[in-house]
Amino acid sequence: MLFKNITILDADLNRRDNMYVGIKGETIDYIDTVEPKEDYGDQYDGKGRLLMSGFFNSHAHTPMTLLRGYGENMSLQDWLTKRIFPFEDKLNGEAVYAGMLLGIAESLRFGIVSTTDMYYFGDEMAKAILESGVKNNLGRGVVNFSEDGDISDLQGFQETKHLFETYHNAGNGKLRVDISLHGEYTSNPKTALHLAEYMKSVGANMHVHVSETEFEQEECKKRHGMTPVQYLSRNGLFDTKATAAHCVWLEEEDFDILAEKGVTVASCPISNLKLASGVCNIPLLLKKGVNVAIGTDSVASNNSLNMIEEMKVFAIVNKGKQFNPTLITPKETIRAATFAGAKGQGRDDCGKLAVGFKADLVVMDLSQPNMHPVHDLATNLVYSASGSDVLLTMADGRILYQNGEYRTIDIEKTIYEAGKSTNRILGELK
Repeated sequence: MLFKNITILDADLNRRDNMYVGIKGETIDYIDTVEPKEDYGDQYDGKGRLLMSGFFNSHAHTPMTLLRGYGENMSLQDWLTKRIFPFEDKLNGEAVYAGMLLGIAESLRFGIVSTTDMYYFGDEMAKAILESGVKNNLGRGVVNFSEDGDISDLQGFQETKHLFETYHNAGNGKLRVDISLHGEYTSNPKTALHLAEYMKSVGANMHVHVSETEFEQEECKKRHGMTPVQYLSRNGLFDTKATAAHCVWLEEEDFDILAEKGVTVASCPISNLKLASGVCNIPLLLKKGVNVAIGTDSVASNNSLNMIEEMKVFAIVNKGKQFNPTLITPKETIRAATFAGAKGQGRDDCGKLAVGFKADLVVMDLSQPNMHPVHDLATNLVYSASGSDVLLTMADGRILYQNGEYRTIDIEKTIYEAGKSTNRILGELK
């Protein structure tokens, strides 16, 4: 495929106009101001449009689309115990498959090409991922409060092992399986050590919730005499490529550990604000050299997968909290939503519009009033753009969404099936 006469954000996130970008197979093969001699097949006229890297959602629970708007204006503990946990207890594979497809469709609508996911009913999630053609780092969050028994016999671990052995690198590498400890506060050292040993033995990534709330932070210090970051590092969870979600309540030494261990922090600003958990200190993480990416968390606490909306909040929330308007630039924000997310997933050939990188791309509409005038394109993308400005989403050179059409998902059937599963669960909860 050849994009012609199109504006791009190049590998350094600089604007370049009237460009030609050729896609060969799954890869970006040509970028220049001169039309290529090689025939790249179908042509896309890019006048008034922007081509850039697709977005990488670094922390989500995608099937929770079924719980969108179900628990509102509640404290975190009430939200979990009175709404989320009872609903999830009624889930089955059919419901998770429908919720996953619905979330994938929403992600594509907003330019997300890959997601780092943590949930359960992994077979059904994998089926939806492979059918739809998106990328995903899939993890089954392991929870264990018991000191008894062999961790190898734990259902969560058995499901994790099954997922890794069955699906890791499926779909020509689109689907990768991460090892996921749900969090320090939902497990014990025995579980953490076992997962660390297993992930290192198979060469997998780690995905874990870290320091999301003040309560979590302080209780960990009471239990173990150390912060969650220190605890997870001590137990080997950061000895591989790891994604630490949230990181709102970090303390001084935590920042240095995350930097030293090469951990990716998935900041989820909208979810953290909506649940009144706090604000992640992104400027200090960046100063320490930590790879900071952006996650949406679930739509039960967000309530959307709109990455452009997430970018804006990511860029401004620390300006307000720290009374410093110079913090976090538009380019730092776009990098967090693209290359930093891809790097956190272990996809080092993704997240940039550059020759040799995977063709994970989005086309944005630059013709709308909200995108004019253009003093700086990166600034407009972060502060002025809308999720509805996404016109096309491509993963590995394959168009999955264009102008309201989903190429791999029956959207009407998906919405119907998700609604049917939600209504069944609500009926059983009465």
